[in-house]
Amino acid sequence: MLTTIIPKLPMRSKAATRDFYITQLGFTDIGSADFEGYLLMKKDNAEIHFFEYKELDPNENYGQVYIRTTGIEMLYQSMLENNNSIHPAGHLQTKPWGQKEFAMLDPDNNLLTFGQPA
Repeated sequence: MLTTIIPKLPMRSKAATRDFYITQLGFTDIGSADFEGYLLMKKDNAEIHFFEYKELDPNENYGQVYIRTTGIEMLYQSMLENNNSIHPAGHLQTKPWGQKEFAMLDPDNNLLTFGQPA
């Protein structure tokens, strides 16, 4: 029986990825040990893992994750107040499929889309 899914995204620099997710998005590093080339991050009920890929070309990275949330207006406003860079095509809007969403890119060009039912 399936119980959860945890995306694994590429990262070029463990330190840069850790810093971005902690300082910009409020995640916590949940690795009980410092695993070489691997990073485990969590915020609330969302968990994302990262694997080191030093040769990654961010312009060729199509990593994506969709994060369901509540209170999306407040989350979006807090992202703006923290000077987080919202994707140019990803400002908060209601989509035809009934979701209110916004999106941003992490340092490695992984697309993070946040959404909740409209």
